[in-house]
Amino acid sequence: MFGGFLLALLAIILFGNFRLFSSTTRVAVVFQGSISGLSAGAPVTFRGVRIGNVQSTVLQFDAQTRTAYIPVTMQLEPDRIRVTGQKGGSRTALNLSELVAQGLRAELITQSFVTGQTEINLDFYPSTPATLHPGVTDLPEIPTRLSTVQRVQEELSQLPLRELVNNADETLQSLRHLSDRLDQELPPLVANLKVTAQESTRTVETAAGAITDLQRRVNDTLTRTTQLITTGNRQINERSADLHALLVSSARAARQASETLNDVRSLTSSRSETRANLESALRDLAATAASLRGLASDVERNPQLLLTGRRP
Repeated sequence: MFGGFLLALLAIILFGNFRLFSSTTRVAVVFQGSISGLSAGAPVTFRGVRIGNVQSTVLQFDAQTRTAYIPVTMQLEPDRIRVTGQKGGSRTALNLSELVAQGLRAELITQSFVTGQTEINLDFYPSTPATLHPGVTDLPEIPTRLSTVQRVQEELSQLPLRELVNNADETLQSLRHLSDRLDQELPPLVANLKVTAQESTRTVETAAGAITDLQRRVNDTLTRTTQLITTGNRQINERSADLHALLVSSARAARQASETLNDVRSLTSSRSETRANLESALRDLAATAASLRGLASDVERNPQLLLTGRRP
């Protein structure tokens, strides 16, 4: 019995989660959401490398603020972590506060989608603010951040699902109403479309016939116009000699008229000798006319003057 007890104790020590000869560091992570699937003994990893395990989980409720906190105690194994770039050797104690200041955060990730088990993963996220809970736990605390799955769940929980369902229901009802109206209105519309298509076909055929007739008439008109232009060109060519002779005669008559005008202008000029002779002859005629008028007056008063003549 003593030998069996020793073998059982040795098996527990070798295969159990006990590290009697290695140092551990206890830290806490405080969650406010669900940690479903996380239990004692769950691994604690850093980018997939196991560096510890979950020791215990408890529920702490603040009656004043009506807020529930879930502090999770973890055991980190510094022997699994090798720190370089510091003085005093390659292995040094972890400065948790400095790592938190540099962005060390804890998140809850799914270990297996089949079993639903989860684990805690550590990584650096400097952009995530550090929210600590000094009144919840006395252990050194690592701030938490929402995992991708938790963020998706939170965004889905904030979606107005009821409104979306109501809108979808209203949309389906509208589609059903539209379908009913289409079932009632489409047959007459299709019939009207058929009638319109037939009338359009007849109109197109009529227009095609009219266009063909118009094209024939246009061709006839163009043919006649071409013939007229050809005839006009032939007549112009035939009458070109007569037109030339007429133009020559017109030019000669214009020159003669110009010469006549020049002669008339020379006759009527104030310096012309012909005009002076004409004026002198007109004066003589005027004087003769005056003498005749005087003679006519004397004869009218004394007709005997024609026989006796004037006496000195």
